[in-house]
Amino acid sequence: MTSFAAAATHHRLPRAMQAAPALALPTDVRLMQGTANAIFVLGGLVLLAAAALWAARLPMFSLRVIKVEGEFSRSSESTIRANAAPKLKGNFVTMDLRQARRAFEAVPWVRQAVVRRVWPMGLAVQLQEHRPLALWAAADGNDKVVNSYGEVFEVNTGDVEDEALPSLAGPDGSARQMLAMQQRLAPLLAQLGAGDLSQLSLSARGSWRADLDKGAVLELGRGNDAELLARTTRFVATMPRVMAAYRRPLQSADLRHQGGFAVRMHGVTTQAPAATVKKK
Repeated sequence: MTSFAAAATHHRLPRAMQAAPALALPTDVRLMQGTANAIFVLGGLVLLAAAALWAARLPMFSLRVIKVEGEFSRSSESTIRANAAPKLKGNFVTMDLRQARRAFEAVPWVRQAVVRRVWPMGLAVQLQEHRPLALWAAADGNDKVVNSYGEVFEVNTGDVEDEALPSLAGPDGSARQMLAMQQRLAPLLAQLGAGDLSQLSLSARGSWRADLDKGAVLELGRGNDAELLARTTRFVATMPRVMAAYRRPLQSADLRHQGGFAVRMHGVTTQAPAATVKKK
């Protein structure tokens, strides 16, 4: 028994030599280590960003080609490029494409531009040109132009004076409505044989007036589009008999009367009842 106990005692390590459990780091030490790691990572990201920005400004990334595409007849490709290029900032990498789009859309007669990068070191610009359909008599006295979308844009009106465009005059924001009405009234009034519609006006109170290029003035009155067109259709159906009876050119007409029209021929004033238009 004595020898066995001695052997057991010989293999037992002293308590001081046994492995002690790992001690957890204090909270403030762990926080300092985490903060240091975050600062190190953030510093690395800042250095990478600075290096990328420096590399992006190298001359090797300068724009070399600006390709302008689209159907445009008012300006040449070289004129458009010459107007927009000085307003472009940055190079192939750093250029803000939205700012570049605004630079091209600031060129006269350009309605819309789509700008994209094209490798290597180029820009492709797809343009849409304004198509003028009417002149716009602005309240500030500066004549402008209405395009096929009913949008008012500024341009040298001398560029369109030879196109005999009709004129629209109305409150701000009414150009689209007025263009649509002009396009519906023009063929209707042409049936009078008293001239083409040269100016359509809309007052702030919603009253319409049409001026024909041979001098006749028509007060069309107020109402929605359907009412205005119905009233004008009845007038156009009535007038051939009146004009045939008096054999004089039309000077003015007031369609605002209930059940009839006040008509002035050159030298004659009369009131004609509205004709009943048969429905097909």
